[in-house]
Amino acid sequence: MSEMVLMKGNEAIAEAAIRSGCRYYFGYPITPQNEIAEYMAKRMPQVNGLCIQAESEIAAINMVLGASSAGARVLTSSSSPGISLKGEGISYIVGSDLPCVIINMQRGGPGLGGIQPAQSDYYQATKALGHGDMRLIVLAPNSVQEIIELISLAFDLADLYRTPVMILADGALGQMMEPVDFGKLKTGEIPEKPWATVGHQDKRQPNIINSLYIEPQDLENMVLERYKRYAVIDEKEVRYEEDGVEDSDIVVVAYGISSRIAKSAVSKCRKNGINAGYFRPITLNPFPSQRLREIAEKTKRFLVTELNMGQMVSDVKLATECKKPVDFFGRTGGVVSTPEEIYDAIVKVLK
Repeated sequence: MSEMVLMKGNEAIAEAAIRSGCRYYFGYPITPQNEIAEYMAKRMPQVNGLCIQAESEIAAINMVLGASSAGARVLTSSSSPGISLKGEGISYIVGSDLPCVIINMQRGGPGLGGIQPAQSDYYQATKALGHGDMRLIVLAPNSVQEIIELISLAFDLADLYRTPVMILADGALGQMMEPVDFGKLKTGEIPEKPWATVGHQDKRQPNIINSLYIEPQDLENMVLERYKRYAVIDEKEVRYEEDGVEDSDIVVVAYGISSRIAKSAVSKCRKNGINAGYFRPITLNPFPSQRLREIAEKTKRFLVTELNMGQMVSDVKLATECKKPVDFFGRTGGVVSTPEEIYDAIVKVLK
């Protein structure tokens, strides 16, 4: 049954999390994601949940660790510099093999930067969010509807693989209002968590959540075991969207809000007789390398467009094994590209 409502992206995130079984939210204010915390403060008491504005981002992420270790579905959210502060705690969560969902509603940087939309945390999310041999699953929505669907998926993937999952969005998606249909939200049963620290009543051995291993061999064994899970994720959880790649002379690669702008530019190309294709990674980690490698056998070149200085370019080059040229067009600092700018970039590289 349809449950269509007009909703701001940040508020839709919070409602989708609650409907997906999240009952704990810990955060700290930072623009442009504050509506998530505001909505949670209002709604969590209505569902017997808990919303706490922590004293800092560091405190918030460690509260997430505690709630997750007890088996709860738990959410935190922040924006760019706030995610940097959470980095150490996220590494502890990974090292403890705990599930949670993390929202990064990106803003411009480095430093405090600005409060306008950006995609300049791609490296941070996919390469270097925390210390040690670790990865996250990273999902990149491009609409408010997809945000709510990926929130539900994120909680499921986090529980399945016992890992944090990040939703990498941006200020535009957080602030825009679009129709969303909560009737399309697929929510299943929360799985049993026999590893959770919920008391054993002398019926089993106590569970211990730990990320400290004094013996080097013990730590290596844990990392290797974790990477076996990462290999399964790479095999089973790749998601992407494509259009017009089979007969293309150029394929535009974009994610998040940039992908919507790029799709408009590609549509204009087609109307003007330019054989342009469109490819959108939905999972930034795992990256859809295999499909891009296949597309590289058919198209003549690629154009990556992002709201940064070209952070995804190297991943596209690696995925395609540099078989075809990979060009870049982007804006940064909180400036959002236009379809006309991307169209002009396509025409320029095809000359």
